[in-house]
Amino acid sequence: MSIFSRFSDIINSNINAILDKAEDPEKMVRLIIQEMEETLVEVRTQSAKLIADKKELGRRGERLEAEAAEWDRKAEVALSKDREDLARAALKEKTETLEAASGVTEDIAQIEHNLQKLSSDIAQLQQKLNDAKQRQKALIVRGKTARSRMGVRRKLHDVNIEDAMNRFERFERKIDDMEGEVESYDLGQRTLSDEIADLENDERVDEELAKLKARMGSGEDQSHG
Repeated sequence: MSIFSRFSDIINSNINAILDKAEDPEKMVRLIIQEMEETLVEVRTQSAKLIADKKELGRRGERLEAEAAEWDRKAEVALSKDREDLARAALKEKTETLEAASGVTEDIAQIEHNLQKLSSDIAQLQQKLNDAKQRQKALIVRGKTARSRMGVRRKLHDVNIEDAMNRFERFERKIDDMEGEVESYDLGQRTLSDEIADLENDERVDEELAKLKARMGSGEDQSHG
């Protein structure tokens, strides 16, 4: 079943209101555009047929005008030959032909009126179609953005961040324990470099002690003097 049952439904419809109420706006706008494009084709086809009809009626009107002129000429010929009866008959044919031509003129005028109306309708429908396509572009962008955001949210929801951080902290603790265990093996184990460094430290301490004794000894000698 069509979204719009008649052309006037499309022209008078509020596309925004339709999309706002739709459960799936993207799908709805595609259907609306499809319906509008199909209707636009139908209206233009109808316009083309009216234009063809107008041309055909125009040719018929020209033939009738020419035929009326011919009957008028024949009436003159008949009258010139003193055949008033034939002249009268010819003038009657002329009158009927002109009446038919007048009817054709009225038909052409009606077609022109219909064409003007269709031209206005086509312009309105084209505007509606352009608006719908703009809405479609915006909806596609919004839809992609929403789906992208939803994907991120779902991933974040599926991955428990707090649990992941707890696992990370437990892993760090394991590394700390391993490093502590390695360092514990080094406790109490002195290398040759360590022992030599201790000797160097002892030597510097002995030098400082000798200097201290010398200063103190010098101070005592000055006090006894």
